[in-house]
Amino acid sequence: MNLFLYNLAKVTIDIAGKALWRTRSFGTENVPPDGPLIVACNHRSYLDPPILGTYCPRPLAYMAKAELFDIPLLGAAIRAVGAYPVDRAGSSTAAIKRSLDVLRAGGAIGIFPEGTRNLDGTVQAREGVALLASLSKAPVVPAALVGTADAKKLRQIKIAFGPPLRLPEGRKATRDDLAKFTDDVMSAIAALAENIGGNS
Repeated sequence: MNLFLYNLAKVTIDIAGKALWRTRSFGTENVPPDGPLIVACNHRSYLDPPILGTYCPRPLAYMAKAELFDIPLLGAAIRAVGAYPVDRAGSSTAAIKRSLDVLRAGGAIGIFPEGTRNLDGTVQAREGVALLASLSKAPVVPAALVGTADAKKLRQIKIAFGPPLRLPEGRKATRDDLAKFTDDVMSAIAALAENIGGNS
């Protein structure tokens, strides 16, 4: 990750966000200042990754669909700010390994549990967040974005971060643990979205 470019992008997006969408953030004190961290957020718009990255107090690395890295300029730009490819049609082993490398080095990653934009709210969350939390022992901070789906209408954008969630400690997580934790994360995201005036 090129931190100079990352921070430059944050400043640029913050200026645009406040000018166009009166963007506000809440609960940033819930984001641990150091150590491995997963930030899990709802996903309704292509704006979500840059908005989440801008208003999270810590730099976030992201999984991004592999096809984006083949687009001239865009591929180089997103790689420079910490994105790494995941093959959604094939094996995700390399992306999981890269995520664990980031977490074990004490970094933070941003994840959208639905795995794709959830335009109508019907896409079910995958258990990737719970799996990474289990393998890395990292806490998961739920985050909710409201308004990005209506960005063209210049609706206000709000983002909220909730208290960290953790899997049960002291034993290996079971399949039921992973399923329940996924539900807990998504419920926390939905509650945050409701609290700031929208739905997830």
